[in-house]
Amino acid sequence: MSQSTEERVRWTIADIKLLPDNGDRYEIIDGELFVTKIPHWSHQKAVGNAYAELNKWSELKGLEEAVPTPAIIFTDADNVIPDVVWVSKEGLPMLLDKAGHLTGALELVIEVLSEGAENQRRDREVKLKLYASRGVQEYSSVFLTQPTYHL
Repeated sequence: MSQSTEERVRWTIADIKLLPDNGDRYEIIDGELFVTKIPHWSHQKAVGNAYAELNKWSELKGLEEAVPTPAIIFTDADNVIPDVVWVSKEGLPMLLDKAGHLTGALELVIEVLSEGAENQRRDREVKLKLYASRGVQEYSSVFLTQPTYHL
């Protein structure tokens, strides 16, 4: 039996602070908690490669920079950790809070897909909807090297 919307537990950032720091990745989307394990070597390598190429391009063009695995805090109940993000010089000051956290829609967000239907559903559907609703300009989920979605 599934819970109704009224009965569903809504997680917040305050709740995450109470969870163990055991290497798991905690993300909240629309109040729903998503817990993932440390990514596989090939996943981390793909993230590193995407970050390096995007950052190299950005430096050549004199733009801002790419960052691997930053936290984005859209709201108390919507905060995620994408694999790679890129933000322009103009956009960065508007997106950082006083504590140095990203708080808004970036120009580019990249997710490297991990094995497993639940992981792929989260990145291809749930995160896609979140990023689109928050105004992310470009979103790509890739299975190591193959793009699958763009906003």
